[in-house]
Amino acid sequence: MNVARFALTAIFSLGSTALYAQSVAPAAPAAPQATIQQRKGDQQQRIGQGVRSGQLTAGETHHLEHRERAINHEEHNMRARNNGQLTKHDRHTIRRQQNRESHRIYRDKHNARVR
Repeated sequence: MNVARFALTAIFSLGSTALYAQSVAPAAPAAPQATIQQRKGDQQQRIGQGVRSGQLTAGETHHLEHRERAINHEEHNMRARNNGQLTKHDRHTIRRQQNRESHRIYRDKHNARVR
């Protein structure tokens, strides 16, 4: 009887300790989202690397740079409307445009056309 009571006590105490340790453990930090400014720089570097390596033709480069300029111009206008700030909706719009442009950069760098 004492052995059974001891076994049950040990099981409950170890089980509650394991549950407590799981609930107290800190969550893994979320990966920080790149800012709009960081994305601009990253995408410009990707375009530049594509030019240097010959993966992007002159026409592709011109098209990508033109679209990047359009995004930057739109961001500038959005900031001008809101005293230098971007609203949550504006940030969402810019990020969506940057995502699309990132896909275009990838597509153009990985097609069969070379300089």
